[in-house]
Amino acid sequence: MNLTIVLQQLVNGISLGSLYGLVAIGYTMVYGVIRLINFAHGDIMMVGMYFAFTGIAMLFLPWWAAFLLSMLASALVGVIIDRVAYKPLRNASRISALITAIGVSFFLENSFLVIYGGVPKAFPVPSLFGGAVNIHGVIFPNIAIITPIVAIIFLMILLFILHKTKYGMAMRALSLDFETVRIMGVNVDLVISVVFAIGSFLAALSGIFWAMRYPAINPLIGIMPGLKAFAAAVLGGIGSVAGAAIGGFIIGISEILIVALFPSLAGYKDAFAFLFLIFVLLFKPTGIMGEDLERGRF
Repeated sequence: MNLTIVLQQLVNGISLGSLYGLVAIGYTMVYGVIRLINFAHGDIMMVGMYFAFTGIAMLFLPWWAAFLLSMLASALVGVIIDRVAYKPLRNASRISALITAIGVSFFLENSFLVIYGGVPKAFPVPSLFGGAVNIHGVIFPNIAIITPIVAIIFLMILLFILHKTKYGMAMRALSLDFETVRIMGVNVDLVISVVFAIGSFLAALSGIFWAMRYPAINPLIGIMPGLKAFAAAVLGGIGSVAGAAIGGFIIGISEILIVALFPSLAGYKDAFAFLFLIFVLLFKPTGIMGEDLERGRF
């Protein structure tokens, strides 16, 4: 395999890893605050795809308006899920909350199956994200260039929120000592709602770019990306936002490069993400940037 092909696959891997990283951030933020693995998070990614599809294909909105409304609506869905499904279980056992998260996942998938049907929909890709640039034989699709740029911008915005705003300070405080923060008069439920809103917003953003990368969407499309994003969050150190982003890049790049280097193993590409996760955790159980899984620092 020559250098051009390696560079080509590296470009694709970085783009894919950006998407995994955006979804993984939602997993790690929710876990960091309320110690919940929100397995419905991958389906929020799917919800964002369908909201954007509806805005462009059915309501005929400009693509930028449809994308923005999709992300805001998905953030609202995340808040509603927390208030309806998770808030009543704040003091329940973790297994109860986990089972509820799985139930919410099934509810979202089947609701969208009823509304949109099981036949895949062709996602309309705006012209800005189509086309490609050829640089010395390496083809850079526009979507592959824009995706990591957008992902890094939103990661920087999130890190600013976490470290420079009162809500960010409250989130980090909750990740360290839930009960003490409540006693100090912080509106814990509001802060948790903000966490779900931010995570769902980023999941919808990832879903939209996923739909433009693979423009055929269905109500079950969020399952596998969601699981891989969870693997990325654990790999990076669940509870660490930067770790989740790094884990996403590692999973995306390794998945693409393994298929490129060993084409006969392409059918097993989904398994490699989890095998890689197992291998890393054998040597560093808390993940690449994790310290103490019970403390969940951002």
